[in-house]
Amino acid sequence: MFTGIIEELGVITHLESEKENLHITVRSSLTEELKIDQSVAHNGVCLTVVDRNLDEKTYVVTAIQETLEKTNVRTWQVNDRINLERAMKLGDRLDGHIVQGHVDQVGTCISIKESDGSWYYTFEYDESLSNITIEKGSVTINGTSLTVVNSGNNTFSVAIIPYTYGHTTFQYLKVGSLINLEFDVIGKYVARLQGRLK
Repeated sequence: MFTGIIEELGVITHLESEKENLHITVRSSLTEELKIDQSVAHNGVCLTVVDRNLDEKTYVVTAIQETLEKTNVRTWQVNDRINLERAMKLGDRLDGHIVQGHVDQVGTCISIKESDGSWYYTFEYDESLSNITIEKGSVTINGTSLTVVNSGNNTFSVAIIPYTYGHTTFQYLKVGSLINLEFDVIGKYVARLQGRLK
């Protein structure tokens, strides 16, 4: 379980394919505090630490084929920066919203507009998967908990303040970038009860 409040940016230092799996090496100052078998959200994707190299401040996680098919992990390259968040501790304040680390689908950035010191990012997603956003509801983009504005049938926008811009991968997004989307879990349950999800 995560909150969508990003702790830091990690850097991908190595990618290695093994059959249908992808082993991802990440350099991060969090490495010393991580343990084997610990869950960490990488751009919103919950992956398990399988190895560490304390000298190089790197650790390794593995993405299976299903993860590669449903997320933007398949597009990652060496030297890419990714949002990192460790699982929340029982008793911590929930500063974002309930984030499971299970990406629902990818979306595409279709517009970036600067607005007097902040930015508006607009995203499009495949509505045939029956995911929804609501005005002022929560959504997770690359692991970052955000509030929806301008909610449409298959589009929505978010407003990014300078702090979030400087401390997440939003500063590296461009029009056309693929992003990981996790829709609000409460909204998904409500939609399922109404027969919107299969």
